[in-house]
Amino acid sequence: MGTRTEVLVIGGGSTGCGVVRDLARRGVDTTLVEKGTLTNGTTGRMHGLLHSGGRYAVSDQASARECIEENRVLRDIAGHCVEETGGLFVKRPEDDEEYFQEKLQGCRDCDIPAEVLTGAEAREREPYLAKDVEKAIAVPDAAVDPFRLCVANAVDAENHGARVETHAEVTDLLVEGGEIVGAEVTHESGKGPREHGTPGEVEEIYADHVVNAAGAWAGRIGDHADLDVAVRPSKGVMTVMNTRQVDTVVNRCRPKGDADIIVPHETACILGTTDEEVGDPEDYPEEEWEVDLVIDTLSELVPILQEARTLRSFWGVRPLYEPPGTGTQDPTDITRDYFTLDHEERDAVPGMTSIVGGKLTTYRMMAESITDHVCEKLGVSATCDTADAPLPGSERPGDLEAAMERFGLRSPVARRSAQRLGSRTEDVLASCDPNPVVCSCEGVTRAEVRDAIDDSGTDLNAVRIRTRASMGNCQGGRCAHRMAAELHPEHDEATARAALDELWAERWKGQRHALWGEQLSQAMLNRAIHGATMNRDNDPARTDDAVDWDAFDGGRSDAGEGEVGEEGIHGD
Repeated sequence: MGTRTEVLVIGGGSTGCGVVRDLARRGVDTTLVEKGTLTNGTTGRMHGLLHSGGRYAVSDQASARECIEENRVLRDIAGHCVEETGGLFVKRPEDDEEYFQEKLQGCRDCDIPAEVLTGAEAREREPYLAKDVEKAIAVPDAAVDPFRLCVANAVDAENHGARVETHAEVTDLLVEGGEIVGAEVTHESGKGPREHGTPGEVEEIYADHVVNAAGAWAGRIGDHADLDVAVRPSKGVMTVMNTRQVDTVVNRCRPKGDADIIVPHETACILGTTDEEVGDPEDYPEEEWEVDLVIDTLSELVPILQEARTLRSFWGVRPLYEPPGTGTQDPTDITRDYFTLDHEERDAVPGMTSIVGGKLTTYRMMAESITDHVCEKLGVSATCDTADAPLPGSERPGDLEAAMERFGLRSPVARRSAQRLGSRTEDVLASCDPNPVVCSCEGVTRAEVRDAIDDSGTDLNAVRIRTRASMGNCQGGRCAHRMAAELHPEHDEATARAALDELWAERWKGQRHALWGEQLSQAMLNRAIHGATMNRDNDPARTDDAVDWDAFDGGRSDAGEGEVGEEGIHGD
């Protein structure tokens, strides 16, 4: 099976989604392939910080200027994906005063708005800051939802004629006469309503040019054509706390180091992170000491974190790139900048360009850069408009507040729905009557869940990242089964059960690393409820085989009247 496109983009993270949107808006026939769901790799496993640039204002001022520029762009074109939290760089007594002043001057040099606050003024903004915090620099950091951002880019690309194909893994590059002319893709079934290939089906996609935007996996893509793309994956842990202990992004004002940032995100706070180089972006140890480190260290800034409940921990892998000859030993010294690798110029292998490094905040700028490069090769003269064209859902922000009254929902629910849906609020919320709340932790209504199912089919994890249902305090304990129920009657019981199993397994996976004492008891209560009431623990009674009742403990043989003994069990 073979198909043709002008440009094939490999990778459905923020960069790949940004590239396919940019190319499509310039009228280039483009196909994006992603081996999992969108955001399957690094993008879906980050702490959600929209950089102001303050973080790099001392060590890398070029990146700092790019960040503040794109920070402003994303607020304009994707306001429904950004929460205006603001940010603080806080100084404790043991932190260096000279570095504090360098940070302040660096922000001003890079055109980053920066205001010095006393310790008391900082605690007026964030009451749970430690009492010995001496002062802080306020900057325009923000929180960003990477899931909605990528989906919005992909939707806009499709609206302009692109093909976006998930669950399609590149298993080889097609090389003819020393030139890369496309890729061999192996399809998985996927779960959405899209037209996916059948499981195991192999498709050869021929293209005038291939863009390798696979992030930490870019080196593996290069290996298919014996190209050395020196990505150095670096893992970092993020730990999700049960409530928003802070409403502002809190950074430690000191030179680079582990465990120095707290990002408020939706109803939780995300603590980060560590920086450990790994050999394989998919197979690396997830170690408890990393979780302990971020909690213990960040409790020095916000002491209440020591008493808070952790919901879950997850690890992401940075797609760091080291140019040949640099020889950096410490992964924290590797630049966070991005690089465009033209393999025709660099390796005498035409037909493919790789883009590596970078960060989510500058994804649109990276996409513009590589799209300019590809268009020049293809002779396309159309210019980039992605810095000005709003992403789907971000138009008419005034509609968000109006929707609160219009749909008669509790204000917090309507507000959160409107924040998630943007200009689609009215259309989506009007689609269900009645429209009860399915996920009470995150205030997600049936209309939003069904709208996400329309896009994602039976993939409840995809529904989750579109709506945040099951991502709150109970981690799906009270809503996962309700989400699965919304699949009926379009899907049969077995399909709904399988979807619930997969969602539940994903939710539980992230909770295992940081649970102890009462936290463990609460999480186990969730697990027990689902195990006892819906057989999520794979009790033998669920199987189609006859139940071997003799395998169960029959109870004490001397059970008296009124006690549950062997007769009682069999009698039931």
